[in-house]
Amino acid sequence: MMHTGKIVRAKQLWQEFFSDSSQWSDNRFLKNPKYPHFTHKTTNESLWIEGWLNPAWIKSKVATMALGPIQSGGQLRSRVPHFLDNSGHVSKLCHEGRLKEALFMVELMVQQNIPAPINTYVCLLKDCTRRKALAEGKRVHVLIIERGLGSNILLGNILVNMYAKCGSLVEARQVFDSMHEHNVFSWTTIISAYANLGKGEEAINFFEQMKQTGISPNKVAFVVVLKACARIPALEKGKQLHLDIIKSGFESDAILGNTLVDMYSKCGLIEDARQVFNKLHERNVVSWTAMIAGYAQQGFDMEAFALYEQMKEEGVQPNNVTYVVLLKACASIATLEKGKQVHLDIIKSGFESDVIIGSTLVDMYAKCKCVEYARQLFNNMHERNVVSWNSMIAGYVQQGLGKEALALYEQMKQESVQPNNVTYVVLLKACASIAALEVGKQLHMDITGSGFGPDVIVGSTLVDMYAKCGCIAHARQVFNNMHERNVVSWNAMIAGYAQQGLGKAALVLYEQMKKEGFQPDDVTYVVLLKSCASIAALEEGKQLHLDIIESGFESDVIVGSTLVDMYAKCGRIEDARQVFNNMHERNVVSWTAMISGYAQQGFGKEALTLLEQMQREGIKPNEVTYVSVLSACSHSGLVDKGRNLFNSMYKDHGVRPTMDHYACMVDLLGRAGLLADAEDFISNMPIQPNALVWMTLLGAARNHGHVEIGRHAFDSAVKLEPENASAYVLLSSIYAAAGQRDELANLRKKMNEAGVT
Repeated sequence: MMHTGKIVRAKQLWQEFFSDSSQWSDNRFLKNPKYPHFTHKTTNESLWIEGWLNPAWIKSKVATMALGPIQSGGQLRSRVPHFLDNSGHVSKLCHEGRLKEALFMVELMVQQNIPAPINTYVCLLKDCTRRKALAEGKRVHVLIIERGLGSNILLGNILVNMYAKCGSLVEARQVFDSMHEHNVFSWTTIISAYANLGKGEEAINFFEQMKQTGISPNKVAFVVVLKACARIPALEKGKQLHLDIIKSGFESDAILGNTLVDMYSKCGLIEDARQVFNKLHERNVVSWTAMIAGYAQQGFDMEAFALYEQMKEEGVQPNNVTYVVLLKACASIATLEKGKQVHLDIIKSGFESDVIIGSTLVDMYAKCKCVEYARQLFNNMHERNVVSWNSMIAGYVQQGLGKEALALYEQMKQESVQPNNVTYVVLLKACASIAALEVGKQLHMDITGSGFGPDVIVGSTLVDMYAKCGCIAHARQVFNNMHERNVVSWNAMIAGYAQQGLGKAALVLYEQMKKEGFQPDDVTYVVLLKSCASIAALEEGKQLHLDIIESGFESDVIVGSTLVDMYAKCGRIEDARQVFNNMHERNVVSWTAMISGYAQQGFGKEALTLLEQMQREGIKPNEVTYVSVLSACSHSGLVDKGRNLFNSMYKDHGVRPTMDHYACMVDLLGRAGLLADAEDFISNMPIQPNALVWMTLLGAARNHGHVEIGRHAFDSAVKLEPENASAYVLLSSIYAAAGQRDELANLRKKMNEAGVT
């Protein structure tokens, strides 16, 4: 019943058609099922010959009409819409963003042998490139071949560029190889294709092939291949290119000069970069920004700021890129005052409303620990994109404010801002930092729904989040289901096992990692060595040591330091010292690991000797070093030496004592039986003692059977941690040893009343 009206109308339309077919446009030549066979010239109503609403006799009736079958070739030409003869109409559609319509028209022109100028195909290909419309680009390629234009060098160059920009490097290379001739633009296009897709070595090889064919590079080719050298980095090749540029007479070109500055900077030769910069005949904002960025990237932040001041003195106005580089430099070294000065310059220059600069300002203030001001800036931004939200969320996470980060994510969703993979990675880290398992599970669902599940970085962070929240089974399930895994994924899972005390499982997974052809990196070895140290797995640690030597990571200072720590904790102090002595480079972590090893094994004098040697070699001890040295003094009974070291920490070396150092001093005095001195030391602490300090004194009182000091330490500890069962156990031991059974019974009663198990 519901289609009756449509059937009636269809009959009426066919009757009108058969009574006067001249009022209808015949579209059958289009051969496109989306187009009706006939369209009324006035009302635009449509008819399909095989339409399901038609009466059964329609098809045969149409066949008997004088119209007959559609003709081809020249006979059809009169039926082609007039605009198909106008190639300018195709260009107009491309400029209006109507790519599919433009392409359909050109396909019709090819079908009907209507010639189209080369510019028509150029226009279509450029539009496909701009939109990264690979499927449409392939259709244009087919049309070019059908029209016999496959050997056209201009179209070949643009096809190579289109395929490369759409991410299809294989097809770009196929087109290039099929071209009958190449000019400098052809070579530059294929070089750019490989360079832009991270294939720097292949880009350089093509550049060499171009020169071998006798074609001289142009400025663009030099710029592209220099950028490839910067990315790899390939310093020697970059130097050779510099010589080629001089020989070619392009040395004074500003763009090439800027690219040379960038190349030398990224290859670590900042002085060479500065030399090129100083010789530039013309320096614009790009030149200055390239040099400033070079200093910042290589960690020469003060030089970057000095050059920025010189830039302003010479009257060159910084642009948004300059400010972003400077703000990132401020963030990396947490120089708040410099950051504030740059912020003022940004306001004066009128760049404050720039969304990228605004996001970078938020990031800078957050990394400089001004998270409240960062939030104020974020709230006042006129425009915010996903990068802005990510900057603020990351700022909270970096400052340990996981709850605030998660709350901001909820606000982000309310404002309909679509998170990206960076958002999810940062939020998962927030969940891991505060063990917010339920929120992490919800994020996992959001990630799956958003299509970021297969992202290898997101997957690896999910593994890490579940592991740090204690759900090692969930972590392994995510790991097993990952479509793609890299070394970061394996490290996350191995670290997960290690963090949960499952050292054996971590080592088993390491073996599986190697079997599947993944090369461990320095992080893998550090995690595994720590795992071996925690379970005293000496044999496995030795095997790892061999693997480290084979992999070439023995010279890595962090890996070497962790090897020292592993051998020391496994009781092999001589092996630890041998690794330490053989290290090509040693930093404060290396020295501290060896000192800590001596301390753990009771070699107090050796630890102190090593501290003195460390200071003679110009390595400044840090907080951890002093914890290890004080511990060594404590275990070796070196009370006076320990006191002297503690007193000189801040006075002579600028290391401010932390709670760990105070606990070490209480342990030092307590082990030596100087309980009254230890109690006085706690009373005179400039900071409020925590439960650890009082528990240390309580342990010493138990060892020396001092009831009163033990009771005082117990009362102070349980005030801070009422459910600390260890405090009750230690005081019970003191009462039992002293034969104070009534006190022992009362303590057990208190323990039951407090609900302490």
